[in-house]
Amino acid sequence: MRALVVWCPDWPVVAALADGEPDTTGAAVPASVPVAVVTRSAVVACNEPAREAGVRRGMRRRDAQARCPELVLLPDNPDRDVRAFEPVLAAVEALRPGVAPLRPGMLAIRSPGRFYGGEEHAAAVIAEQLVGIGVRDVRIGIADDLFSAEQAARLAAVQGWRVVGEGGSAEFLRGLAVDVLDDPDLVGLLQRLGITTLGDLARLPARDVLTRFGNLGAKVHRLARGVDPVQPATRQPPPDLVAEVPFEPPLASVEAVGFSVRRTAEEFVARLGERGLVCTAVLVEAEGDDAARTLLSRRTWVHSRWFAAADLVDRVHWQLRASPSGAVLGAPVGLVRFVPETVEPAAAHADGLWGGGTDERVDRGVARVQAMLGYDAVLIPVRQGGRSPADRQALVPWGERPTGLRPPDLPWPGSVPPPAPTRVFPEPWATSVVDGTGHPVAVTDRGEVTAEPFRVLIRPSHPGAAHGWRKIASWAGPWQADEQWWETEGSTPVARFQLVAEDGSAWLLRCEAGTWWTEAAYE
Repeated sequence: MRALVVWCPDWPVVAALADGEPDTTGAAVPASVPVAVVTRSAVVACNEPAREAGVRRGMRRRDAQARCPELVLLPDNPDRDVRAFEPVLAAVEALRPGVAPLRPGMLAIRSPGRFYGGEEHAAAVIAEQLVGIGVRDVRIGIADDLFSAEQAARLAAVQGWRVVGEGGSAEFLRGLAVDVLDDPDLVGLLQRLGITTLGDLARLPARDVLTRFGNLGAKVHRLARGVDPVQPATRQPPPDLVAEVPFEPPLASVEAVGFSVRRTAEEFVARLGERGLVCTAVLVEAEGDDAARTLLSRRTWVHSRWFAAADLVDRVHWQLRASPSGAVLGAPVGLVRFVPETVEPAAAHADGLWGGGTDERVDRGVARVQAMLGYDAVLIPVRQGGRSPADRQALVPWGERPTGLRPPDLPWPGSVPPPAPTRVFPEPWATSVVDGTGHPVAVTDRGEVTAEPFRVLIRPSHPGAAHGWRKIASWAGPWQADEQWWETEGSTPVARFQLVAEDGSAWLLRCEAGTWWTEAAYE
């Protein structure tokens, strides 16, 4: 049972470029320039131009930039790498079921040599299939065991393959350096002991290796001798859960399309229910009736719980209601397709024995209001990163997964420390802060107040509240923030203060260019 390994080098870089990940200036990145995918501290992967400049995987990003000043840095995103590798898995799975994804950029299957007339012919067919879907750098290795097949793939040429004959794994591995082992600590120890090749390691007695290096050393010793009993865990092909409904003749109104997709939506939900699944994110596509099936509309919808048939019909109605005239995107619709992007076990969304979670009646009520008023008419607040209280909140449509938000866990210099204000005014209102002599208080460029704040002018925050000057009992600040200082206009530094009046009311104030504003209240 021989193994065939498909390796796509530098996959994080390939996935980032294919996804159109921009550089730090927002410009597109060509594949011919040195590119590295980095975390906050180290290089995860780099392309060939970067390696020619001396950049290596695991290198600190500062050292990488010192060796290659023109290096383009792209952020690491494991989810993006997995998504980009899915078409590769599907392409190989179409030729040979039982694909085992080892990691993004590498997969393994049982060698299908006899079916294709030989292992080299099978490797050629797989390489041609992947080149056809746009994967240019693909390398294939075939051997008796998984480890030897992986090393053979790493030694193959671009769009080429290397086949290790039956029983020849030990001979093939003998001349490889111990650097191929994916354990820097063990590699360093072996090199310090004078063991520089896998052949040197394989010649050692197995019992001595186990005694000196433990179970990990014994496993590596078996790999060096070409004895790898581990078989890759193959994945089961996912069921075809996509549902589509063609229209003949094509429909030209939103109401007609919404009425016609109802039965398909019910079948879509029922098919998921038979497998014990629910859909929490669905892609809705609408195609035209021309020969090329022009894509008229495409959008991913997310539900706070899971999609029922009525929810899917509402999403189709909202999505196609883009034309004010009522026509469907200015062209008749010939087909509507539901593609489940996220499915979860139905048990994970079942009600608890004693209740808990969101009341289903609340969800249905909000969905009904959303259906009457429109998708963007029902909004919920979510938290995001920012310096001011207004910047830390965002409104998203109910049921939609928040995207494009600023991370709240990043450091935000100049932000006001907790506790957060309970009420943020939509529009800050002007106020005044004076010292004991009645002169206005200001903030210098160094972040110092010109005088001790003594009184503050408060406007009523609600009907019946007191209005007028109040004596300040205590205050804290300033917290300075100089945002977009590189802009020539509209980049005035601001300073925020927390004030507590003698009557117990607490306020968050902002001083900007000598003018005071009340941004929020602590109630």
